[in-house]
Amino acid sequence: MIAALPMYDRPELTGATDRYWALIRDGLRARGVDAPNALERGEDDLMALWLAPDLVLAQTCGFPYRARLHGKVRLVGTPDFAVEGCPPGHYRSVMIARAEDARDALGEFDGGTLAYNEALSQSGWAAPQNHAADLGLSFPAGVQTGSHAASLLAVAEGRADLAALDAVTFRLLSRTGAAAAVKVVAMTEPTPGLPYICALDVDAEAVFAAVAAAIPALRAADRAALGLRGLIRIPPEAYLSIPNPPPPAENTPKN
Repeated sequence: MIAALPMYDRPELTGATDRYWALIRDGLRARGVDAPNALERGEDDLMALWLAPDLVLAQTCGFPYRARLHGKVRLVGTPDFAVEGCPPGHYRSVMIARAEDARDALGEFDGGTLAYNEALSQSGWAAPQNHAADLGLSFPAGVQTGSHAASLLAVAEGRADLAALDAVTFRLLSRTGAAAAVKVVAMTEPTPGLPYICALDVDAEAVFAAVAAAIPALRAADRAALGLRGLIRIPPEAYLSIPNPPPPAENTPKN
């Protein structure tokens, strides 16, 4: 069996994440579910990880879940990161611009380029594109960066006008000082957060129970560092109802 929590597994959180996993792992074993000793890290092909037949737990994103994974994995539950302005288990995108940019209102950026982490990202691509469409604006694809942190850097360096960052990731980056060179110009509407999934042959209810018990069992400092509040049941339909925007134009450079 394999497990991974790649979406928020930042270097400064490795210890807290490992302790979180240890609690989940022990809870899984106590419930008769086989679980690996340690989390997988450094996996480049996340889709292969998510679709692995021996996946006991992983975190994915809402866009790949509805576009590629629904019906091929089991939805376990959605961690609640207590994102301001969002219902439990939900999150939003923080739309940023360079701090020195004279424009402040999102409408002033109409037609400006958007740095995005990847085309299958809910927070980095789908949310800002859906938000722009609702407002009658356009944010064409700029540089594809490969990560939210790299998107922030692309904006800070003037290689794109805007970027949309997962609010949880933006909160984590703000703690490190990385966000000092950018400013927030808008927030997208809340959508269901990044869900936990498991393989079809795994007992999803047992996994939910193990995770739900692990969160309050974490030491307070780890829970605060990870930002975890609890585990929420959000139905698949809530994810599937979100529109899929057109993909970025082909041959967008990656940097």
